[in-house]
Order: sequence, then C-alpha cells, then structure tokens
Amino acid sequence: MYLASKPRYEILDGLRGVAAMIVVAFHLFETYSPGPMYQILNHGYLAVDFFFVLSGFVVGYAYDDRWNKMSLWDFFKRRLVRLHPMLIMGTLIGAILFYFSDAPIFNLVMQTPCWKMLLITLLGCLMIPTPPSMDIRGWSEMNSLNGASWSLTWEYIANLLYALVIRRFSNVLLYVFVLLSAFLTVDVALNLDVFGLLDVRDYAKYTVIGGFGLSSDQLYIGLARLLYPFFVGLLISRLGKYIKVQAGFWWCSLLITMILVVPHIGGEAYRWADGVYNVVAILVLFPLIVMMGAGSRVSGARSVRICNFLGEISYPLYITHYPWIYVHMKWVADHKDAPIGTHICVAVGLYILVVAIAYACLKLYDTPVREWLRRRFLAIGTRR
Repeated sequence: MYLASKPRYEILDGLRGVAAMIVVAFHLFETYSPGPMYQILNHGYLAVDFFFVLSGFVVGYAYDDRWNKMSLWDFFKRRLVRLHPMLIMGTLIGAILFYFSDAPIFNLVMQTPCWKMLLITLLGCLMIPTPPSMDIRGWSEMNSLNGASWSLTWEYIANLLYALVIRRFSNVLLYVFVLLSAFLTVDVALNLDVFGLLDVRDYAKYTVIGGFGLSSDQLYIGLARLLYPFFVGLLISRLGKYIKVQAGFWWCSLLITMILVVPHIGGEAYRWADGVYNVVAILVLFPLIVMMGAGSRVSGARSVRICNFLGEISYPLYITHYPWIYVHMKWVADHKDAPIGTHICVAVGLYILVVAIAYACLKLYDTPVREWLRRRFLAIGTRR
C-alpha cells in the first residue's frame, strides 16, 4: 500500500546534520590522537548514540500509527529504500580507495588479494557483517571497507526489533524496556562489567566506544548503545511530551555541539568521571534535545534552508566519509615530518572534499535512485 510521507521535523533533520559534520571533524582529529583520553573533539563518538535517539523518534513518528495500513514487508521495503542505496555507495567508495589506505596500522591491506576485497565489497553491499577471520584491514570491523557502516547494521537490527516485537508494546511496557536498557548503558559507560564481557577494552574504559565488530565485547557494546537511545526516541514520539523553545534549532545545535566537543573529564586518575558524563549525555541530555527539537519550530527562510541542507546531507556524509579517513591516516603516516600548516591544509581540504562528495552522491545518486525505487516498489501498482 502506498503511504504518503508525513511532515518532517526540520529541526531534528538539521541536528542530525550538525552531528554528522562534527563526526567528520572528530575522525580527522582522531588520526592525530594517541587515544580516547587525548582526542581533541573528545566526545564525537557520542554522535552515534544521538543518531539512534533521532532514529527511534522518527521511526515511531512515521510508522507507529500506520500498522493497520501497512504490512511488515511494506515497512521493511520503506526502510531499505531509505537506507540501503547510500550504504552501497559508502561500501563502493571504500572499495575504490582500499589499496590507497595501506597505512602501517592497516597491516592487512597490501596482503589482501583483489578477489577477497571484491568479496568483502559484495558482503558490505548486502549488509552482511564479516567476522575477524575475514578481516582485510586489521581492525576487525564489520565492514573493512567502510567502518562507519557498523552503526547502520545496528540501525537495521533496531528496525527489526521494532517491527517484529516492540511496536506491539504498550507505553508502560515500553517504559520498562527503556529503563532496563538504560542499565546496559550504565554498565558499559561505568565499566561495571556485570556480564564479564568488557575486560579486553582498557583503551576505551569508561566510555561507550565500541560496537563495530563481531567479538563478544563489541556485540554487547553495540547492543547497549542501541537499545536505550533508539527506544527512548520511540517512547518520546509516542508520549508527545515536547519542549518548546525560541530559536530552537540554534539552541539545540549549540547544546549538541558542546556535548560532542567537550574535553575528556577526569584525567587518568578519575576516568570514571568521563563515564558519568557518557551516562548523563545518553540517558538525559540527548532525549531532552530531541524533545526540544520536536517541540520547537524553525522561523525564517535562512534557518529553514540550513536545516533542510543539513538534514539532506547528514546520512550521505556520515556513510561515505570514513573511507577517506583511512586514506588520511595513510597520508599522515607517510608525512609525519610535514609542517603543521600542511597537515591543517590537507585536513581542511579533505573535510571540504568529503562534504562535496556526499552532496554529489545525494543529488546524483541517492535522490534519483530512491525515487525510482519508491515508484517501482512502494507506489506503482499498489496505490489504492
């Protein structure tokens, strides 16, 4: 059955773009960082958790009241049409750039035969995570060609959980589920390690960093990062309890920027303090920002244009930028002694390049492909 799109929350679209822009800068700075404690835009990794809150809200808003008109297959088709074309593009860009990213930290790149790289490309395009035994880079990522796609794997899992089970939950049961999921966030961020799965992650202790691989600790971290944010977003959309503020987009953008760029808290002696910050950001601040964004309105043509642009480019930028980060790591490794000005120019130039490529992918590929898929699979022959 054909389902017309609902009006969009422009501020939430814009906030997704703001977070995506920060993620790119976070990864560029990460190339120069000796570890999470020393990262300049220190909490940029929390953008993924914010994305999950937004996604849960949007899925609830778009589909919660449509299940009497929509089958499971209708839902899955709509989500595939929305997400999968750019996932394929991100993997293909990663395949094209793969042999240009043979930095010393990627010790498997030049040992990988072309046929194996093409096999990983196919698996990546099909969203089939690869185990460590099939790693072709050396980081044990779900997709060695595009590390950022790990969060899309979890996004797909969230959509499956929602459609198959959680959409049937009453608000009370959803409350309980969200509260139980919050414990997983606390367990990971404060390194309580109740289930004995986190003892191998000293590099990221007292953070929620992780979820990008298929080892037991990475699967647990990924699940913990997914469940509370996504389903608290769903709960917010169901309850409709929003917060209205003047100039909502600009205040929310300032808040999300501050949360993602604040320096590491506590230092080596009090690393637990940064874990507390992770907990507060995920459990409290991100839901509040979404409530503010949903309850406020954009005024002024310029603000509307900015929100629309950021919303449109957010997903293409996020899902296509990381292969370029691999290449940047290779360049930095080969030019350690280059003047700092050269490093700045290369990083800024690469930032501009990945934004331009994401915009080109949006206009020349994603928009027309999704429109064709909508006509072919969502509308034509099914309109009533």
